[in-house]
Amino acid sequence: MVNKFYLWLFFFVLLGLNTVLAFAGVVIVFIIFLFTRRVPLEPKGQFHSDSYVYKQSGNLMLKLDCRYPEERREKYPVVFFAHGGGWISGFRNQPNNVSWSKYLASKGFAVVSIDYRYGINNSMEDILEDYSDALEFVREKSQMLRLDTSKMALMGLSAGGHLALLYAAYYTSPQAKVTRKERVYRMKGIKAVVAFYAPSDLKDIFVKDNKSLFARFATRTTLKGFPDESDDVYRRYSPIYWVSSCMPPVFLAHGKDDTVVPCNSSIKLAKKMKACSVDYKFYVHKRGNHAFEFVLKDFKTIKILETTINFLKAKLSKSVQSNSDFKEKGEHHAC
Repeated sequence: MVNKFYLWLFFFVLLGLNTVLAFAGVVIVFIIFLFTRRVPLEPKGQFHSDSYVYKQSGNLMLKLDCRYPEERREKYPVVFFAHGGGWISGFRNQPNNVSWSKYLASKGFAVVSIDYRYGINNSMEDILEDYSDALEFVREKSQMLRLDTSKMALMGLSAGGHLALLYAAYYTSPQAKVTRKERVYRMKGIKAVVAFYAPSDLKDIFVKDNKSLFARFATRTTLKGFPDESDDVYRRYSPIYWVSSCMPPVFLAHGKDDTVVPCNSSIKLAKKMKACSVDYKFYVHKRGNHAFEFVLKDFKTIKILETTINFLKAKLSKSVQSNSDFKEKGEHHAC
């Protein structure tokens, strides 16, 4: 919405008439935009969900929602879901995220949708800490939550997809400064990653062809500087620099006409994963913009959604890889 010229024009016309009216108009447009976004295959009916506080940071209670399939089972495979919003906005239970959760739950997955601190007053390291802590909560409470944490997939949209990719790439990279024991523990049970229109190289947000003021502001705010000021920081938090052959299977989806996160960022990542022999799938919607699956209802969009489910089912139905297998792969097959 931030990139729509006619909405900016609407705002400035109202601003010329009345300041309060201008901001009221923007709020109304935002609410309409926010509460009408759904994936085209969202199922009818309700899906049971529970909310939990997984962490307290100062006075802030960070929560996650667990949404379950209608069919009751002892344990469910898990999709660990992170929302988008440029790391500075968004929340776990806004309608587009709930829509995704319902769709995934209707296919037999338990969906854990998390909140995390924003990059305005916090760092990327803080956000990643929240991400890890939420995952740790899920593992520790798996029995109570009826979750099969031996079968988990990390999934996210935009900034949330970046977090999923970065976590999986970093903790499987032989170059990461973590012990072998921690690497194995962090990735225990994680068998796949799904990222929709996520930045893989954070410098791509600042390429000349990308006109998104919001994306530039959000990235610069979260990383506390521009690429030319903090090159090492941008590299450290860009998933593409950590990709190795040890990375779990990855599903990427991106709109070719994305005006927020350039599609080329996913193209570069796909090439890197191919070079490193990572098991991956990559789908590009030729007419898709950012968050295309909430706007387009065409055959290609539906096909991508269905293929996402098939990918998750295939990867989460496999037998669990042993820790010793993971260690050996990390030692001998690094890209």
